[in-house]
Amino acid sequence: MKKVSMCFALMMAILLCAASVSWANGSISASAYKAGDVVEITGKITPGADLYITVSQKKMFAPKDTDGVHETKKFKGVTKKKGFGMDTKIPPLYYLITNVPEKFGKTDKKKFGGPSVLLGKKNGIYSTTMFYLKKKFNDIDAQARGMLGPIKTEEQWNFFRWANESGYGINTIVKEGNRKGKVVIFSRSVITDQESGNYWDKGTSIKLNKETGEYSASFKSFRHTPPKAQFDVLVNGTNIGAYTVEKNGYWLSKGFRYMNPLWIVIGAILVGTYFSMIGAAGGMLMAAFQVLVVNTMGPVGINAANVLKPSNMALTLFSPLGSFYRYAMVEKRVAWPVGLSFGVGIFIGSIWLGKYVSAVLPMKAYKEWLAVLVVIMGIKTLMEMRPAAMAKRKNIKAMTKKFNDEIAKAKAEGRSAEMGSIEPVKTGLMDYRFKFWGEEFGINPLLFAILGLAIGIVSRSFGIGGGFLLVPAMTTLGALPMYVAVPISLIGTCFSSVGAFIGYLMTGYLPDMTLAIAIVIGGFAGGMLGSRAQKMFSEMTLKVVLALTLFFLFFRFFKIEIWI
Repeated sequence: MKKVSMCFALMMAILLCAASVSWANGSISASAYKAGDVVEITGKITPGADLYITVSQKKMFAPKDTDGVHETKKFKGVTKKKGFGMDTKIPPLYYLITNVPEKFGKTDKKKFGGPSVLLGKKNGIYSTTMFYLKKKFNDIDAQARGMLGPIKTEEQWNFFRWANESGYGINTIVKEGNRKGKVVIFSRSVITDQESGNYWDKGTSIKLNKETGEYSASFKSFRHTPPKAQFDVLVNGTNIGAYTVEKNGYWLSKGFRYMNPLWIVIGAILVGTYFSMIGAAGGMLMAAFQVLVVNTMGPVGINAANVLKPSNMALTLFSPLGSFYRYAMVEKRVAWPVGLSFGVGIFIGSIWLGKYVSAVLPMKAYKEWLAVLVVIMGIKTLMEMRPAAMAKRKNIKAMTKKFNDEIAKAKAEGRSAEMGSIEPVKTGLMDYRFKFWGEEFGINPLLFAILGLAIGIVSRSFGIGGGFLLVPAMTTLGALPMYVAVPISLIGTCFSSVGAFIGYLMTGYLPDMTLAIAIVIGGFAGGMLGSRAQKMFSEMTLKVVLALTLFFLFFRFFKIEIWI
């Protein structure tokens, strides 16, 4: 009898042990999807258990894998502070779909936007929420830790956390961000059913019957997943299969986005036209177009900025070339001594001094102090339009009257208005004088050569032409009319673009060729349109447009963006 009881107890123990072992099975709805398609996973897990589905890119990335000069330097500094190594590997695209996200982190408030110099890194003028991953790997309970798939160590968790919560990590490694308005807050990683109401869970569905263990889950794949990217799918630690993501549109290999090049051409035409009319903000507006419309990123391991900036050079170089023939040859209104002296200064600043200064200056603070300068210039530009200010600048007032009279006369006679040309009076290194519409103007070429050095540094740092600083400087400090300032500015931006582009080539950064070619075509066409359209607007109108552009840049630099 004793033997029977012992056998029965042993059998019961074995059955209980078997029942307590976690198990899972499942299937993926397809073996291949187009980028942006919904991925569906169904199956069964141990009754009563929570659901943990990891979808991870097979190709892993470690900081040592990058061939970017600036990225290598950045990673060496970050690894020392954040607790992971140059050889620590994580999947760039990784999703943990679970009904218990709280085991891996928490939802909390997030401040963003506004000047960090005044508000600090953790404050901002806007507020939202985000999902903060647990700071320490061991803070996750042992069972949940075992469900993370390829992320198995503390070093990997530290790298994963930094890559998904740091703006630099998202723009360099992950390439997929959760946006609030137009601002990326953090990267999608731990997600649950969209009924949570959290913006990062949108497009995700989880149905789990804990009594039977049956589940179904779906989530929307990243719209810009690289073609041929392969993903492993694990359910509660069990590998249930894999799938491949196929291309979904025209793939920009370095831009790392799907985008029809025609839209880039159209955007470049609009920006190029605007740029050639006021001689400023072409690079900034093209950068805004790339960030907000194209979403230009870069290959995994290369920061988005180091693809976006060289691509921007195509606009600030070829848009001026498109307008140059009319400004210089047809209408003869290029003040060559000033344009060339400024061009030489900006070339030296962008190709030589820029790489040293931009490596030392903290870019966030640099942008914000630049914002203060920009808004001062905008206010100054508007103040010059006051009757009292115009009365002091009799040459501009007289020139404006002659131009307006010509517009009215041309309209009455049914012909195109003729633009005045520059007639040199005196040429010197520190004193250049000329007549425009019969009125005399003077400017110091050496002063603008020195100014060019400073703008060249800005150009190299931000991937822009620098006209947004030069044009208001010429109209405020140099007291030149917009019709003369714009052609000079376009000469300078050509020099700065060539210098900055050579600087990027020297450090091994190349633009996305499709993106660059589309910008070249659109920018050149826009330059031709802008040079013809400029004379349709009065001096006052052009100054108002310039001032509004400067205020727009102020909002961009200070991250006070009204579309948020």
